[in-house]
Amino acid sequence: MADDRIGRASVFLASGTIVSRLLGFVKTIVFASVIGVVGAGADAFATANALPNTIYVIVAGGVLSAVLVPQIVRAAAHADGGSAYINKLLTLALVILGAATLGATALAPLLTTLWGGSLPEATLGLAIAFAWWCLPQIFFYGLYTLLGEVLNARRSFGPFTWVPVLNNVVALAGLAVFALAFGSDSAGSRGAEAWTPAMIAVLAGSTTLGIVTQAVVLFWFWRRIGLRYRPDFAWRGVGLGAAGRMAGWTFGMLLLTTVAGIVQTRVASSASGDDPSVFALDTAWLVFMLPHSVITVSIATAYFTRMSEHAAAERLDEVRADLSSAIRGVGLIILLAAAVLLVVAYPFAAVFSDGFAQTQAVGNVIMAFTAGLLGFSVLFIVQRTFYALGDTRTPFFFTLFQVVLFIAGALACLALPISWRAFGIAAVTTLAGTAQLVLAVILLRRRLGPLDGRRILASFGRSLLALVLPVGVGVVLLVALGGTTPGGFAIDGIAGAIASMAIIGAVMAALYFGGLWLLRSPELRSFAEPLVARLRRG
Repeated sequence: MADDRIGRASVFLASGTIVSRLLGFVKTIVFASVIGVVGAGADAFATANALPNTIYVIVAGGVLSAVLVPQIVRAAAHADGGSAYINKLLTLALVILGAATLGATALAPLLTTLWGGSLPEATLGLAIAFAWWCLPQIFFYGLYTLLGEVLNARRSFGPFTWVPVLNNVVALAGLAVFALAFGSDSAGSRGAEAWTPAMIAVLAGSTTLGIVTQAVVLFWFWRRIGLRYRPDFAWRGVGLGAAGRMAGWTFGMLLLTTVAGIVQTRVASSASGDDPSVFALDTAWLVFMLPHSVITVSIATAYFTRMSEHAAAERLDEVRADLSSAIRGVGLIILLAAAVLLVVAYPFAAVFSDGFAQTQAVGNVIMAFTAGLLGFSVLFIVQRTFYALGDTRTPFFFTLFQVVLFIAGALACLALPISWRAFGIAAVTTLAGTAQLVLAVILLRRRLGPLDGRRILASFGRSLLALVLPVGVGVVLLVALGGTTPGGFAIDGIAGAIASMAIIGAVMAALYFGGLWLLRSPELRSFAEPLVARLRRG
């Protein structure tokens, strides 16, 4: 029954994420057609728009994810169900977020230079102008996470993944207004000096308005589950010290990843101009994150609340069972997603690119990221297991290990030809993340004991065996559809690229799940048999 609840919650989370991500891709496609994938405007906006997310993550992002759900689950034992604790925690977090937002916005020129100092001078000036409009997003990113994680802890999973749909709708409307008012530039030939204050305000302002919308609307969902926010500044004596200790290690971890992000942006922006740079990396990462967000985050979010409940009750056997079940469930689908992405990387890149050279460059970056998709997803679950156990100290150390490896590798990418630097950064990300996963699993095994490794590896083995035929057929279809040659149907336009991806993905999925059924995959059968029985009853 509990697994059924997890399944329903995961499906609901995934459905919201799918809609949001699809709209996100539409937004990226429209953005590329309006601004371009390379050029001053694309790189300046990508640099500036990354700042609020990065700074928010430094200040509170991962801290909130790591701390809120476990602490709220524990606070639910209070006489008021944890309401007073939630109000105090939310008030403290909003004060910190507000101060950080004001400070970051005041330091916009300095922060933009720190992240984008390798950009050409005129492009850097444009990025600073964008940053004034984008940096207020920090507060509303934080508000969205705070309200959403409280809803997740109360098992109201849907709003957190569905409200980003509103964000994308607002941003798409802003892009439409921009295109109508100022025209489109899909080739990215518009120089930095051609950008007027009105153009900057429409593009960056509508982006920020979308973030504001997705945060504020969550207050309505709070009221629906009976929560009311009342500012409470009486922070002493209610157990916030434990949350603070957890947050301290997470804050340090986020500082490490931010340093790595600065190095990545500086190395990538050294290729700004006609070669893949910051925006190309961001676009490839968006593609990479689609299956992770839809599959891994949806499943792991539902498990995280249950893990936290089991950890609070010191039922470690059930924590281990949750970990194994989550990894096997994620692996079943994420391996197919990785295989499909590797095959259709060029058609996917063609959706955002202009010309075969750009398509090939962005496609190569997608493939380099995708090679680490399974490891990235398993690491996410392992990290959340540590958080459920109330341990943020250990993740700090395995993140430090990853950051050191990544920075060394990213700096080495400066020795590559300019056109291959973005690919090199993506490959280094995959290698450093894989090493981080190995260390994290070793450390978790010391904490929990055996992690059901044989069953997990057996599940992965069945999935890999079932993928052999689908990958071969997928590659044949890709070549037949012209996905590897200039002017081919699969990469010569958005319609052809989407149609080719749909055909290849559908054929590969049918062959994969058919193969798993023949191999008697327990994970697939546990999901499919109740569905088949329900359909027969219907």
